[in-house]
Amino acid sequence: MLSKSVIMDWYALSDVAAVKEIGRNLQLIRLNQDISQQEMAIQTGLSRRTISQVENGRPASTLTLVQLLRALGRLDVLEVLEESATISPLQAVRLAGQQRQRASRRDEESSTSEL
Repeated sequence: MLSKSVIMDWYALSDVAAVKEIGRNLQLIRLNQDISQQEMAIQTGLSRRTISQVENGRPASTLTLVQLLRALGRLDVLEVLEESATISPLQAVRLAGQQRQRASRRDEESSTSEL
C-alpha cells in the first residue's frame, strides 16, 4: 500500500472535493482489501451502483457511509467524532472541594441500638 507523502488539508477542499476524496479513499481501502463492489453490495445490503456512486464522489447518507465503513472494518475512523466531556480547571477545583473527606459521625447510642 502506498502511503501519502503529504497530509491532506481537508479545510482547503471545497465540500464537493472533500466528498470526492472520501469516496476515493473508500475505494482505495476496498481495493487494498481485495473486495469487489459486488461483494461490498452483498455485505452492506447496498446496490453495486450506490457503492460506485459513493466511490466516484457522489454525496451519500451518513447511514450509507457507516455501512461501507463497517463492511471495510474501518468504523474506528469515526472515533475522531467523539467529543469527551471536559471541565475547566476552576470547575475541577470546585468539584474537588465538594467531595466528601470523611464519613458522617454517628452517635454511639444510635450505632449500638441498631445492632
